[in-house]
Amino acid sequence: MARMPADTHCPYCALQCGMTVGGAGTVAPREFPTNRGGLCQKGWTAGSLLSHPDRLTTPLVDGVPASWDSAIGHVADRIRDLQAAYGPDSVAVFGGGGLTNEKAYLLGRFARVALGTSQIDYNGRFCMSSAAAAGNRAFGIDRGLPFPVTDLDDAEVVVLAGANVAETMPPLMGHLTGARLVVVDPRRTPTAERAVAAGGLHLQPVPGTDLVLALGLLHAAVTEGLVDRAFVEQRTSGFDDAWRLAAQWWPERAERACGVAATDMRTVVSWLAGSARRYVLTARGAEQHAHGVDTVTAWINLSLALGLPGTPGSGFGTITGQGNGQGGREHGQKADQLPGYRRIDDPAARAHVAAVWGVDADSLPGPGRSAVELIDAIGTPGGPRALLVFGSNLRVSAPDAARVAAKLDALDLLVVADFLPGETARRADVVLPVAQWAEEEGTLTNLEGRVLRRRRALDPPPGVRTDLDVITGLAAALGFGGFPTTPRAVFDELRAASAGGPADYSGITWDRLDAGEALHWPCPEPGHPGTPRLFLDRFAHPDGRARLVPVDHVPAAELPDDPYPLRATTGRVLVHYQSGAQTRRVEELAAVVPDVFVEVHPDTAARAGLVDGAWARVESRRGRVLARVRCVLSVRPDTVFLPFHFGDGQAANLLTNPVLDPVSRMPEFKVAAVRLLPVSGEAVSA
Repeated sequence: MARMPADTHCPYCALQCGMTVGGAGTVAPREFPTNRGGLCQKGWTAGSLLSHPDRLTTPLVDGVPASWDSAIGHVADRIRDLQAAYGPDSVAVFGGGGLTNEKAYLLGRFARVALGTSQIDYNGRFCMSSAAAAGNRAFGIDRGLPFPVTDLDDAEVVVLAGANVAETMPPLMGHLTGARLVVVDPRRTPTAERAVAAGGLHLQPVPGTDLVLALGLLHAAVTEGLVDRAFVEQRTSGFDDAWRLAAQWWPERAERACGVAATDMRTVVSWLAGSARRYVLTARGAEQHAHGVDTVTAWINLSLALGLPGTPGSGFGTITGQGNGQGGREHGQKADQLPGYRRIDDPAARAHVAAVWGVDADSLPGPGRSAVELIDAIGTPGGPRALLVFGSNLRVSAPDAARVAAKLDALDLLVVADFLPGETARRADVVLPVAQWAEEEGTLTNLEGRVLRRRRALDPPPGVRTDLDVITGLAAALGFGGFPTTPRAVFDELRAASAGGPADYSGITWDRLDAGEALHWPCPEPGHPGTPRLFLDRFAHPDGRARLVPVDHVPAAELPDDPYPLRATTGRVLVHYQSGAQTRRVEELAAVVPDVFVEVHPDTAARAGLVDGAWARVESRRGRVLARVRCVLSVRPDTVFLPFHFGDGQAANLLTNPVLDPVSRMPEFKVAAVRLLPVSGEAVSA
């Protein structure tokens, strides 16, 4: 049913552009600080999915339409049987960084109270976990951007390490028009093109060597006398230990390892040190590595040495990817966390949250497995036998996708709540149709830590329920009533659970958000104005100082060799989003990039017997992908690139390496050893 037009936010990336959705599902941009009246192609076409013919509207049990009562009852019965036979951890939950704060919060409560399982994690483990771990380690808190996006408007120099924002969040480029850009990326992306055209630099490191580059930059800062000594002495600790390791990476040595010219390193440092308003921003290109935490830490060390974080007009930040990637990692759907960004192994945190939930703190399970480890444990003694998935398409988004598919197929019960039949939902035992973004109420937290209201413009189609309805319905069927049932009631409980935690939402009320207040957490009490800029007076460690942490280069877990001589790296393209389950169904977007492609240097293609436009088989030790060849002069001859938005035999994650960062448990999406082979047209069509 149509309603009055609603001011809400785009369902895609963490920029959370403001838009108005009409009662018929039409989309129009509106003035909002992050997008200032603009939208990208994905945002403009978001409304077309609200009435898409593929829309799921009826629960399915073993592929057969079922009533909601029978579907929920079936899932509850299977959960009871499995837990009776194999214990609470035999049932696992997998969430997503696109879920509202309320869904993420209630999913965590459902897992730990109604299921009593420790086995819950989410797809943000693939996206932001390395940056979050590095931020917590250095600053004592993780908020992607500890300053508003609009602060970038006045920047003189911005370093984008592994960020292709011209394609991933185009409206952000409007905040960078006055800055000299330095783009760190193995590819000559549209972001890099714009940087060079405007007098900036494109630094093109060998995939997996971003940390070496950051160490070389720090070395140049020290030896050129550009370190902000007063800032380092007054506001940080650990500089000498960090420098002891960085001292061995003088720019010329770093150049031999990473491929970036030493002269360019010294130029970048001089630009940063010689400017009053300067920022360093990291994103997935720096983070999705087996040592991504250390890589982000190296960029933080450089930023602290130059006095950027906590200085008005300057800063360090990480660009959050998913729509609620920030809020989604704050409120309890992550394996080691409770609401308010509390640690689940902290007795005080457990006591506080247990009191809000009305349970004994000792009844709460401890930390569970991270995303890849959770999936990998399926089919092993003590591992999950059932998996409930909300807001994630694991068959496309997880590394080593063929192994993931086999693991999911081995489950006794796979339940997927979704609104479109993605690759994971198509193979589920039970599919539960849920509402889309414009059909629900709630809150999200964008990349600046600003809490936003999602408002309903339409009612869901008949037969469709919200994720909150599904969670509370399952809890009730398992004998756990008393869960809050409306988004506002869930948010109020979330506020209480977060009170006193690092991500304190207790002073943020539904009414304040509806009145249009711009509230960034922490906001610890009613009337508090929120905290748009962190670290101006002190960092979040007890002594108020930021930490420089010593890090050193470790090679990628898989290096090229004779059988697999090339490095493959993965990423995004302008017209698609995440696993592509949504954007591949939008005609205007799919027509631009209908299939997976592989970017190859022409010389590399020629050596493999390939030409532009031909089909190639890209093979790693884990799988193979059929991809259309795009010959690109600017790509490194030792590197190929594939977008990860496609499923089945075109899934780039068939190639990727599931080796994990030892701290964040982030998989190494950005480096895999591969080879290229020609494929005949007949083989492709077959």
